Amino acid sequence: MADSPAVEVEVGGLSVRVSNPDRVYFPAIGATKLDLVNYYLSVGDGVVRALRERPCMMHRFPKGVTGDKVHQKRVPHGAPPWLETVRVHFPRYNRHADELCVTKLADVVWAVQMSTVEFHPWNSRRADTERPDEWRIDLDPMPDCGFGRVRRVARVAHEVLDELGAVGWPKTSGGRGLHVYVRIAPEWTFGEVRRAALAFAREVERRAPEEVTTTWWRKDRDPAALFVDYNQNARDHTIASAYSVRGVPEATVSTPLRWDELDAVDPRDCTIATVPARFAELGDPHAGIDDAVFRLDALLEWADRDERDGATDPGEPDDREN
Repeated sequence: MADSPAVEVEVGGLSVRVSNPDRVYFPAIGATKLDLVNYYLSVGDGVVRALRERPCMMHRFPKGVTGDKVHQKRVPHGAPPWLETVRVHFPRYNRHADELCVTKLADVVWAVQMSTVEFHPWNSRRADTERPDEWRIDLDPMPDCGFGRVRRVARVAHEVLDELGAVGWPKTSGGRGLHVYVRIAPEWTFGEVRRAALAFAREVERRAPEEVTTTWWRKDRDPAALFVDYNQNARDHTIASAYSVRGVPEATVSTPLRWDELDAVDPRDCTIATVPARFAELGDPHAGIDDAVFRLDALLEWADRDERDGATDPGEPDDREN
């Protein structure tokens, strides 16, 4: 099939050339590259809020989501002069990368032009990339764990957050799980945030021991359990942002929710075909996230308590399969 002619998309006074706009990216629904651009334009305020000022890895699918995926950290040469980046250091390899740093919607559209489907930001911002301002609670179901269990555990997590005085902002993962984000003061290292996240995960496990696991190695987990993945807070670990499309043929979206929607939501219904109308009607449920900042002191005290009681930490993950 011949490539379709490029189109110019105007975004906030900037022009972005979109090549191959008719290339089908999501075969299950027939959605094209231009459909993907239009989706991100429709949720612009929400996706920019989720990505703003954060180093961001791009998950690119040059031939559509049934083709090969490229995990790209570095912005390539030839990017437009208005595109902003942030330099991050990778101590393990003693290397640097100038990663995408979204500050405006045109940055997102440029990334889609570069075949990006998924946006995976850090939980820190470029003002201090070593001090996270976002704690991420990843409710990750094992293969035999149904979404009913995910819902129940999310309610337990919400209960614990309420007791801590923390505001949690839930969203679908775009897959079978849920994420909950909490804004935190950017005063702690990645290691400290991860340690706090582990203490929280253990408390959720104590309250729902038949449903939750914090066991790190996959082979040792109950296949029907829900894993609270505290290691998503380790340095350079990323998950799909709010409003990020996922690289699956159905074009599901990691969709922000209100807590009172948990009982009704079916993550499979949240796609690029449905989320724009939801956003137009309801706005962004995460619009207030930057105004609700939590301190980790209590969770770090929990971590101290657990360690005094003999709890052990499996250690931060490396590149091995978990």
